[in-house]
Amino acid sequence: MTRPIYLDYNATTPHDPEVVLAMRESLETEFGNPSSTHWYGIAPKRAVEKARARVAALLGCSPSEILFTSCATESNNHAIKGIARAKREQGGHIIISSIEHPAVLEVCMYLAHYGFETTILPVGSNGIVDIADVEKAICPSTILISVMHANNEVGTVQPIREIASVARNYGIAMHTDAAQSIGKIPVDVQDLGVDLLTVAGHKIYAPKGVGALYVRDGLDVATFMHGAGQEQGRRAGTENVMAIVGLGKACEIVSRKLDANMSHMKHLRDRLQEGICANLEQVRINGDLDHRLPNTLSLSFQGLEADRILEEIGLDVAASAGAACHSGSVKISHVLEAMAVPLEWAKSTIRLSTGRFTTQDEIERAIDVIVKTVRELRS
Repeated sequence: MTRPIYLDYNATTPHDPEVVLAMRESLETEFGNPSSTHWYGIAPKRAVEKARARVAALLGCSPSEILFTSCATESNNHAIKGIARAKREQGGHIIISSIEHPAVLEVCMYLAHYGFETTILPVGSNGIVDIADVEKAICPSTILISVMHANNEVGTVQPIREIASVARNYGIAMHTDAAQSIGKIPVDVQDLGVDLLTVAGHKIYAPKGVGALYVRDGLDVATFMHGAGQEQGRRAGTENVMAIVGLGKACEIVSRKLDANMSHMKHLRDRLQEGICANLEQVRINGDLDHRLPNTLSLSFQGLEADRILEEIGLDVAASAGAACHSGSVKISHVLEAMAVPLEWAKSTIRLSTGRFTTQDEIERAIDVIVKTVRELRS
């Protein structure tokens, strides 16, 4: 059986062969604990620090500013809870956007049980936060602003540099979840001006179960996990050496091939968009056409339901839905709701995302499948 064409790279990515090769040594021979002081701990320790340097080089920071975590969700938790605990005496107000990942939204809901307040900023119909709204939301007790760099559903890229500038002017810590943007657009912490930044391994062709958090030197962030003192005492626990090595290699590949990969993904995404929109009527593109990830295409097909479309194309194309339809009810994603996408459009939204392994032939076949399916469902 031929596998479906994979157009869900925003959900996860396959392992890059170079990443697999880099991880193999840690898996097969260098099994030692990097905290061990004897011979078997030397190579794993060096491998972890080499990976740390590679992540830092990609982000434009010092290796000492990189903490390894288990995933982007943990990194977001560490950043938000860590600032909340460290700065509790200064205030308890946090600002986020309405289109954040649940790994940010749910953390803030949890902190509400402990007296923290969160202002959730609206976004325009293009999914972008207004800088003026950020400044209006700031109050004397504001301790953190957390706005994602790029949205996972519609690909909208936020003006993080400008938001971080506002935060800096008020002496407020700035965090951004860059899980979706790294490997697709340039991400440099000095250029962005952020204090904390989240990295996800499985979005950049590294394994699942590994991530990183950038923490600017000198920033007071409470310890996330207590124990034997790994990761500068901020995140205890024996390191997942194999996965960390994979993440480091993946970051080195991004540094080396970003421009080529950006061009490749954008070319195929644009062809996908052109091929579908030219052959179908009543199709809506969601998000900002000028400020979005080069690989992401969010489309709505008026009159249909996303689940039905995905069910019909499932053997040929793998994609994601922006709405779930069950027993006559429709659950729209909070991102589409925040963007005020009308229900008749929102319920028919699917996300298509290209990657570095996507081919031109796959895109042409995907266009044919999607166009044919939508026409048949409408008829």
